[in-house]
Amino acid sequence: MKKLLLLLILPLFLGCAELQDIASQLPNSEYGVTNTEISSGLREALNLGIDRQVNKLTQEDGFFKNELVRISLPPELQKVDQTLRSVGLSSLADEGLKVLNRAAEDAVKEATPIFVSAVQQITFNDARNILLGNNTAATSYLTSKTEDQLYANFNPVISNSLDKVGATQVWSNIIAKYNNLPLASKVNPDLPDYVTNEALKGVYKMIAVEEQQIRTDLASRTSRLLQRVFSLQD
Repeated sequence: MKKLLLLLILPLFLGCAELQDIASQLPNSEYGVTNTEISSGLREALNLGIDRQVNKLTQEDGFFKNELVRISLPPELQKVDQTLRSVGLSSLADEGLKVLNRAAEDAVKEATPIFVSAVQQITFNDARNILLGNNTAATSYLTSKTEDQLYANFNPVISNSLDKVGATQVWSNIIAKYNNLPLASKVNPDLPDYVTNEALKGVYKMIAVEEQQIRTDLASRTSRLLQRVFSLQD
């Protein structure tokens, strides 16, 4: 009753913006927590995914030794790989695969500030929809808000990373050797585009892993806020 009287009286003294700010702090009758708590909880969960999972991908072997996100060869290079192994060049083929993953590990460092910015922009309505969505609803939201910008940022970095980790030279050598083999169909793949897209898939997959843990594993809710907010979707 007191809350109802407060909401009836406040418009006499406050402007619309001030009312919206106060309303966001009042308990939401449908969910039992405030809109601000829901938004803060979703931001905390996504930031945990970025901190715990995405940062792992920037380490050496973050992609290469992680079976969930390891970058395999594109279809047109799989036949190159098989052919090289069949003629005794397995070590060269192995190195070609490793350097693609190294380039992704190097480029993912660019992702964190873009993700952080997107997380900060989550609205109250977004937060409610995400909270009561499926087990990867937050990751899907983040993908929709960041994918285009991340591609634009990743692609030139991947190109530079391919050079920095020696992938460009390795693959130029691999492709040259393959194209010189008798009866080989010539290949000239767009490696920066391919590695960029595979790196993005890996980043979002690892954020989804963390989100699913928080949604389904009580022990992963490491703060009172996470426990309070995500208990609503249990």
